[in-house]
Amino acid sequence: MEVLHPNVRNKCEGPGRPANPGVFLDGRAGKGDTCSGEPSIDFPVSVVLPAGGTGERTGLHTPKQFCSLLGRPLISYTIQAFERVSWIQHIVVVVAKESMGLMADIIQRFQHHKVLVVSGGSTRHRSICNGVLALDEEGTAPDRPRVVIIHDAVRPFVEEGFLREIAVAAKDHGAAGAIRPLVSTVIATTSEGFLDHSLERAKYRASEMPQGFTHHVIRQAYQRCTEADFEFGTECLHLALQYCGTNAKLIEGPPTLWKVTYKKDLAAAESVLKESLSESACMITGGRTAAAALAEAFQKAAGALHMGLDPIPDVTAENSRYLLKESNFIQVSINGHCLSEVEALIKALEEANPAALHPLVIIWMRVLTEDEASDSSTAAPTSALLDMASTAKLHQILLYGIQFLQSKGILKQIFSTIESADGQTTCQGAPVLKGSNTRVSCKKLTKLYI
Repeated sequence: MEVLHPNVRNKCEGPGRPANPGVFLDGRAGKGDTCSGEPSIDFPVSVVLPAGGTGERTGLHTPKQFCSLLGRPLISYTIQAFERVSWIQHIVVVVAKESMGLMADIIQRFQHHKVLVVSGGSTRHRSICNGVLALDEEGTAPDRPRVVIIHDAVRPFVEEGFLREIAVAAKDHGAAGAIRPLVSTVIATTSEGFLDHSLERAKYRASEMPQGFTHHVIRQAYQRCTEADFEFGTECLHLALQYCGTNAKLIEGPPTLWKVTYKKDLAAAESVLKESLSESACMITGGRTAAAALAEAFQKAAGALHMGLDPIPDVTAENSRYLLKESNFIQVSINGHCLSEVEALIKALEEANPAALHPLVIIWMRVLTEDEASDSSTAAPTSALLDMASTAKLHQILLYGIQFLQSKGILKQIFSTIESADGQTTCQGAPVLKGSNTRVSCKKLTKLYI
């Protein structure tokens, strides 16, 4: 078994690293602390991600775990979902021997941490066994995990709350696993291809991932199982029951546990990722009373669209968590240019997201009175904004500018100028943002980010 220790950071270095993906979902950074009413994790937990499959069912030349979604390999999203969980110590990724170099490059490029890469075996159980054994080699006995979570590398949408349930149940019962209701009826056929019998669907469940085990149970199960188990078996919970007498606690999981199996699933996963990026934003007010009042009004409007909008004065101190939690930022400027605030926000995002999962969006919302709008000295600094946007784009940050006209305390949607990194346009009524691959209408922009 080959073990690779990539030359990457092994520990979180200050506030610049996530504390807790979802998407992501509940896996978003900033949600790593124990939620009220949920059990705390005060015992060591590690993860084994088998990723040695060839992806034959996708019909692609590239194994699905290495297929790109929004410019990032699928497996990278899964790793990051676990990295963002503060109580997980180590993540063992098990890949085919010929993919060791590729996996090391992914870890280095996207700055993953807590990751150990191990070469897999010829079957699923052999690969998982290699991952479990690698945890023994990773450190001395006090560093070994109390609980080992096994999860598929091609299931990127895993939520921290559910991981916590699995970890606690595994510690209490020795083993725990996710289940989901069966969608289709399961039937048995005869050797001639005729119906033999069907199972009563209500009595059965689909076994899903993640699954959790105490380190002793899963290690002993693999020590005792047969060559036939290694060669043909696929269910870890069954090994724990058969060879350790450990009856797993089964927990119904959320619908987000689905596995990328076929080519169409890659498109579905990308769609989920895109949708998740538009579900929330934060509006930075600079601590100004007028901007805060504006943000409160937009927050109410966003709530009606079932979107989250958090008004904050800045992104310093405890608010710095938004730099990792959010993908969309609205910088409000009441009177004046205040491009320095936008510049400071770009710098903070670059430092906090050196390898962003996806493009981050900053919208500079400039609010003018009618008198200011007619004063040529207050014209939008188009050239400076475009230069700033072009530079920011190199760091996966998309910068847009929107100008509002305020009349008698009511913001009119008269976007007199809209600038973006790739071009500008002035139009009346229904302006658009133009980008190299983007054309966003006013209504769409409002829905996505406001």
